[in-house]
Amino acid sequence: MLRPNKLKRALDAGTPVFGLINSIAAPLLVEMIGYAGYDFVIIDLEHTCMNFETVEHALRAAECAGVTALVRVPGPDAQVILRVLDAGAQGVAIPHVSSAEEARLAVSASRYHPLGSRGISGGRTTGFGTLGLKDYFSLANDEILVAVMIEDRAGVDAIDDILAVPGINLVIEGAVDLSQSLGVPGEPLHVDVQAALQHVAGRSRTAGVPFCAVPRADGQITDWHQQGVTAFLIGDDRGIAFRALKSHLGDWRNKSAPPATPGAL
Repeated sequence: MLRPNKLKRALDAGTPVFGLINSIAAPLLVEMIGYAGYDFVIIDLEHTCMNFETVEHALRAAECAGVTALVRVPGPDAQVILRVLDAGAQGVAIPHVSSAEEARLAVSASRYHPLGSRGISGGRTTGFGTLGLKDYFSLANDEILVAVMIEDRAGVDAIDDILAVPGINLVIEGAVDLSQSLGVPGEPLHVDVQAALQHVAGRSRTAGVPFCAVPRADGQITDWHQQGVTAFLIGDDRGIAFRALKSHLGDWRNKSAPPATPGAL
């Protein structure tokens, strides 16, 4: 059954929150992310081949561990948004939002009348009828979080129009894709990319919509904190798992290396 959205409450209060992208199709890993203490997890349907059944199990795992779970859908597709919300997601992240129209489509697909046109169903989000439909409509309109990801030059240029759409709860930066759009692919720390992010963050702050940064270099998180940013996406589970596995193996290889022979050249 849909629960109060702790991430929304923290964003509204300006409490620092840290999240992780879940790219490995394993609900157990989502549960681990929650118990590790992350505030939110974004289950990725944009860049993975995860199926909807796995997503539903991952959402159950998030509920078990008490972590707010969003799903990054491939785009503002009402049918995909409907399915992940019906499965129990507490919000959606929409990649490559480049216009107010795309933002409106995402909000409409995520909210019920009078705020949107999301399709009506019961199931696990209502506790299989434990919560009445009308009560669920009101709860869902209050608790479902809609995040837009700004990852293209067009999105940067249209940021004021995007932020003017009622129902946008969070803006997430996408510096790597943005670097390609700005002609410097693979250089998220390029001065032009960082200037675009600063512009988006500043306009978000003016509009009163929280901005989520992705720190990629020493000192960036401090700089963002000084600008009032309190939401941070700090990697994905694939990269973290790979680095941890590689480091673990390296430690044991070093321990098992034969001692140097005294006097050897």
